Amino acid sequence: MTCFRPFVSLRSWLRRLTLVGALLAMHAWALAQGVALQQLNAERAEDGLALSFSTRFELPKPAEDALLKGVAIYFVADVQVLRNRWYWRDARVAQATRTWRLTWQPLTRQYRVSTGGLHQSYDTLGEAVASLRGVSGWRVADGKDIEDDGHYYVEFSYKLDTSQLPRPMQIGLGAGQGWALSVERLLQLNLDVPATPPPNRPQP
Repeated sequence: MTCFRPFVSLRSWLRRLTLVGALLAMHAWALAQGVALQQLNAERAEDGLALSFSTRFELPKPAEDALLKGVAIYFVADVQVLRNRWYWRDARVAQATRTWRLTWQPLTRQYRVSTGGLHQSYDTLGEAVASLRGVSGWRVADGKDIEDDGHYYVEFSYKLDTSQLPRPMQIGLGAGQGWALSVERLLQLNLDVPATPPPNRPQP
């Protein structure tokens, strides 16, 4: 029996190593590029398909510094609703985009968030960022776009949109510069009940 102990110990060690690797991979996948997607669900409403999501992230220091220098920071959520088709490529039946514009107002010393023609001012950066981390009941498809006998899924993305920064700032800008904030997810829809994937809640 003694001669088998090293093999048993090695096998046990490998199992633990595999488990740790899987947990680390899941954690990295959940965070994506600095963003934890805590909630994503969609359900049929009277006027179409309503989507809700919430995220968790902190504004990168380079973005905060640029904000205080008068640069507007943009966040964009994009949703595409697709219908499965076995005989051809899947059909896109709807697309929706929502943009948040975050600015610093030096005269009032407040942060301002603008989206869809609406504006709201906040005393702290934390309050302003919290207001753009998610949305509830966002209509992403009309009722006519969703058929009862169809099978649908959603391609969702949310990011800090560096393409809307001033052109000189975009030169040489990459993940290594501290601006990377994004997450993507594919959500299968069950239109009989709310469609909700397992939430990603990494430990703080």
